[in-house]
Amino acid sequence: MSASLRTSLALIALSIAALAAALWLGPVAVDPFANDAATRTIVWDIRLPRALTAWIVGAALGLAGAALQGLLRNPLADAGVLGLSGFAALGAVIAFAFGFAMLAPLMAIAFAAAAALIVTMLGWRARGPASLALIGVGLSSFAGGLIALALNLAPNPGALADLVNWTLGSVEGRSMNDVMLAGACLVLGAILIAFAARGLQALTLGEEAAAAIGANLSNTGTLVILGAAACTGGATAVAGVIGFVGIAAPHLVRALAGHDPARLLWPSALAGGALLVCADIAVRLLPTDSELKLGVAAALIGGPVFALIAARLAARGGDA
Repeated sequence: MSASLRTSLALIALSIAALAAALWLGPVAVDPFANDAATRTIVWDIRLPRALTAWIVGAALGLAGAALQGLLRNPLADAGVLGLSGFAALGAVIAFAFGFAMLAPLMAIAFAAAAALIVTMLGWRARGPASLALIGVGLSSFAGGLIALALNLAPNPGALADLVNWTLGSVEGRSMNDVMLAGACLVLGAILIAFAARGLQALTLGEEAAAAIGANLSNTGTLVILGAAACTGGATAVAGVIGFVGIAAPHLVRALAGHDPARLLWPSALAGGALLVCADIAVRLLPTDSELKLGVAAALIGGPVFALIAARLAARGGDA
């Protein structure tokens, strides 16, 4: 049994345990199998959709991060590097700021797809992952400027409170409709990235060697970017802005599953799902007057992990 398969099986068990704990744990501990109406409502109508949304969002971000790290050959890469997260946020910000809050999920997905198309078209002329990353950084900065402009021009100041809550990231109050939306985006993204797995594996040999053995690097890049956009757009649409999971999840499993980017994809998705469910359980159990937002908790966990990865890279001379 390969290290990747052993890691995946362990993470599946961890995910199931985390989801089961999410049904039981909360401000009030309940028995998920109790038969009274109040318990059924709490467990199956409130906690189950929330837990499933958290797992799907984490899995989507973990998968997108692993795929982009393999494409760019940089363990610090995630959807934010290519501007996908920024454009997804921009779409939702426009919807909130101009009074179309109901369209925020669809606009987040549409804007993430638009960013993917822009990166793909510009990437055809890019030479190497560094150029592609620079394009993404430019798009991300541009999206940040447009978000600030939308906030300045917003005719509906009352929507800003909803916007702030959304930018902090949360899966509170989610329904099975959110689960299906995020799940559909995850499935689409996973299919696209799966077709790019062999190309990612070939890229570990270097671009010239990969091309020499027949790998289509252009197709690989396109599939990864579009797949990551689907995952990121769906995750942002239902949970708002949640950072660092795409960086942290692949790093946490790399030592167990190996450094082959193709074998790292699915363990990273499972790790991201389990990580975000555990983080959501933690924010529900914290004794605070108001519930800590999931995006804040993810940043508190992911920020030190990001710094640790950067420090290790610096110690090794920047070698990924």
